[in-house]
Amino acid sequence: MTEMTVSDARARLADVVDAARVRHDPVYLTRRGQRVAAVIDADDLDRLIVAAEELADLEAARAARAEIAEGERAIPWEQVKADLGLA
Repeated sequence: MTEMTVSDARARLADVVDAARVRHDPVYLTRRGQRVAAVIDADDLDRLIVAAEELADLEAARAARAEIAEGERAIPWEQVKADLGLA
């Protein structure tokens, strides 16, 4: 993991991008000693986004199952399709 100031990164942008892309290690940009941004490989970001979306879906499914287990009435599939404009 690398940290550098925004000013240093601006002066060495090509090196920063290459470091993040080649090492697959984020480069954190700081301002006044605080992290304000990160440069990461684009493919790594895509994988992180997919993983986060899948985790959110799993959490939503767990919550829905818990609601049903607690006696909440499930929404019929036909109603879901109609609400989404798919029926």
